[in-house]
Amino acid sequence: MTVDLGLTDRVVLVTGASAGIGRQTARAFAAEGARVALTYRTGEDRARALVEELGGAADRALAVPYDLADPGSVDAALAEVERRWGAVHVLVANALRRGRRRPPGGRTEQVPAGEWQPLLRDNLEQTLRTVQLVLPGMRARGWGRVALLSSHLTRDGAPGQEFYAAGKAALHGFARSLAWDAGPDGVLVNVVSPGLTRTDGVLADLPAELRDRETGRTPTGRLSTPDEVARTIAFLCSAANGNITGSVVEVSGGR
Repeated sequence: MTVDLGLTDRVVLVTGASAGIGRQTARAFAAEGARVALTYRTGEDRARALVEELGGAADRALAVPYDLADPGSVDAALAEVERRWGAVHVLVANALRRGRRRPPGGRTEQVPAGEWQPLLRDNLEQTLRTVQLVLPGMRARGWGRVALLSSHLTRDGAPGQEFYAAGKAALHGFARSLAWDAGPDGVLVNVVSPGLTRTDGVLADLPAELRDRETGRTPTGRLSTPDEVARTIAFLCSAANGNITGSVVEVSGGR
């Protein structure tokens, strides 16, 4: 028995796809025959190279600028995808804003509102706005898939991550309620929550001793790869997923 994901010629939008999990997710959908629109904020060169890799010359991929801090760019990105290929079938909301690292010993109450309010607004409000923009086309076709990328920090927590984790946790409640609203129209929505993942950024920025500590706390004895997260997203956003919605799917090696 073979599994057909039913993604051939589907229009897929992956936000934040110039690196890491987003980049590998774009590759996973392209491998299944989808047309992939990927967004970038600062990594334009990487995004353009990925488009070329995925078949941009044959109109199988395109890159569009998308900045969570600029609501106009969100609308413009969706308009460009729809102008090129029509309504979006699949949205993978992966773009994020990290915010400034808190100094050692810093306290929650010392974080200025001017820092944490934009972090919440951009990560949460503009992600929800993107979902709003793609829903009408999905409803009209009677088929759609939405994957919202969250984080293990919503469950595990970590020093200095209160506001980032709060924004990600809000996506869980949004997805659960949206499942009720969109399900009758054939639109399934899920949250994918990766644990610490072996992205280029993690390997470059996180000290080896911290990676080893997290690995030791993981039942499988290793960290997930971006490809493993991407394959999970691709399944949830495919025709092979017929009735999973409103769920939080963890890709964390059992952590």
